[in-house]
Amino acid sequence: MSAEPRMPIDEKDARPVGRVEVQTYRQRCARLETELAQTQARNRLLGDSAPFGIFTCDCDGRITGFNRKAQTLFRWPEGQDLLHLNVFEWHVFAEAGVSSDLQQCLKKGQAVIKVHPCMILDGKCLELRFHMSPVIGKLSTVESAIVFVEDFSVMKQAAEAVRESDRRYRMLFHSAPVAMIERDASQLKAHIEALREQGVVDFHTYLDQHPEEILRCVKMIQTIDFNKAFMDLFDAQNRQELALEMPWGQSEDFFDLAREVILMVAEAQIGQERERTITTLKGRRKTVLSKALAVSGHEDTLSRLVVTLIDITQRKTVEEALRTSERRFRDLALHDTLTGLYNRRYLYQTLPDLIASGRHENTGISLIFMDLDNFKQVVDVHGHLNGSQAIKEVANTIDQALAPPAFAVAYAGDEFVVVLPDCDLAQAMDKAGHIQHCIKNNIYLQQSGLQVTLQASLGVAAYPEHTRDAGDLLAFADKALFTTKSRGKDGVSVYGAYLR
Repeated sequence: MSAEPRMPIDEKDARPVGRVEVQTYRQRCARLETELAQTQARNRLLGDSAPFGIFTCDCDGRITGFNRKAQTLFRWPEGQDLLHLNVFEWHVFAEAGVSSDLQQCLKKGQAVIKVHPCMILDGKCLELRFHMSPVIGKLSTVESAIVFVEDFSVMKQAAEAVRESDRRYRMLFHSAPVAMIERDASQLKAHIEALREQGVVDFHTYLDQHPEEILRCVKMIQTIDFNKAFMDLFDAQNRQELALEMPWGQSEDFFDLAREVILMVAEAQIGQERERTITTLKGRRKTVLSKALAVSGHEDTLSRLVVTLIDITQRKTVEEALRTSERRFRDLALHDTLTGLYNRRYLYQTLPDLIASGRHENTGISLIFMDLDNFKQVVDVHGHLNGSQAIKEVANTIDQALAPPAFAVAYAGDEFVVVLPDCDLAQAMDKAGHIQHCIKNNIYLQQSGLQVTLQASLGVAAYPEHTRDAGDLLAFADKALFTTKSRGKDGVSVYGAYLR
């Protein structure tokens, strides 16, 4: 039968902690809940004000959040709470290939940008661009994904209009809200074919060995036309400003872009979408998504290429803000506000997984349950503020004594739990003794003009020596700590035996 971890005990009368301490803990919880509510409000403001759909999901495919645009963009299952929907299993995403792309994003921890057609809304076939971005946690593991969805149908309609007639194409080209530039790459394509006939096979190596060829090749590409949106994107006041020189960016950016364009033509990857940074005529840096399409009838010569540029600077800013907010939300939810250590919620979530991993990999896991001896006297003599500062400094002492994957947990008041993955009982006892020594030989509250020394009592339990259950492991370490306390404090005990 599992024993429950004990509550903090008053040293004088052996009764539970008084109402003042309980009220302090409640006030801390209230402050934490307020901060979490503010973070959630900022997330909602950022998400619902965005002009594109946003949803988040965990590594199992369950939706964990969505904005207003995402609710209206898709035909979601009627009568079902979206927070219970699994995007891996939803037939609309599975049939369009969205589910597999999202799984790859979460598995590899890399962003995925894809356009998926035939997403049905009110009987219409849409072209939707999905920008899937992993959310990386503090332990450098993928914890969830943020997905931005944009209606890309207008670009498909533009390409179809180009094929239907040149007149309609020109009208659309100049009136389109998307930045477009038409270019003639026929001379470059002919030059590349001539080089290939001369025996050039690997153009990556060729350009590395002949960097001067990059500028020469780029000059072979002629600009035919560009629209008003393109001028606005580059902060141009009139067409003459852009006719003199295309401001693709700083010299290094231009060199990289030029090399990329040459390889794109050489490897016949014209239609591939790319994300790049440009610098406008006013020196502003912008992030854009670019995609080139050959005008119908010019696929072989590339004499007419239409390049579309979509400014995603705002979206990238919103994405980073959301990612930052999500990381901060997780930190607030899983960390103690006073010490910065992990809290009990994280301990209860993580410990069963560590036990399961230990079973699979046949490795040991140890726990150290500890608290400070006679800490109430420090509070009585120096006050609660100094008491809190002392706990914070002790937490730092413990944290500095550990190396990943070990971690410390602020359990309650002056109580701490140290989790030691891949650590057997003998190693755990050595670590407990080291932590006890570090605390005992440190001076605390020096910044407050005080010199306070502290001692700690510790209890150790290990998997699989003592138990194979996470709850029991924590309870047994607590019992070992109680043994240390009952035998004079300032020592280390292992579950079932007092050692020192």
